[in-house]
Amino acid sequence: MTPSEKASDFFHFYFKRLKSEPYLKINFVFAGVILIVIAYSGIFSPDKNNYPVVCIHEKVTGFPCFSCGLSHSFSLIVRGRISEAFQWNIYGMRVFLFFVLQLVMRIFFSVSFLKNGNSRNWLIRYDIAGTIILFAIAFYPFFRQLVLSLF
Repeated sequence: MTPSEKASDFFHFYFKRLKSEPYLKINFVFAGVILIVIAYSGIFSPDKNNYPVVCIHEKVTGFPCFSCGLSHSFSLIVRGRISEAFQWNIYGMRVFLFFVLQLVMRIFFSVSFLKNGNSRNWLIRYDIAGTIILFAIAFYPFFRQLVLSLF
């Protein structure tokens, strides 16, 4: 059996199991959303400023919010213009890395879930714990600024 036939068999097996396993469905949806975010960042140009989604907070109040500039930052990161990305949003890289790591985790845990039938509950627990930790690290500055702005 060639490597391409093995890959084809794996994907056929995965999509067959996708119908019956809620965990795999959730991972598939999350991976899809992350890929859409990355594609959005690659399609829309920071140079043309042609983003279809605008900051409602800034439109209403006239002041930027904590997440203003993330679309520009992500687009610049995808294009390899890292120093410019920090100018648009200082936290853009850490949030972008959160999404990339989540994509890797969705793939890793889905494959592990399919291969290790007897340890699925532990895999799900590790997935949840890892996701919570990464989320807390990536979004801590946003929560901190939000709390400080309330006082």
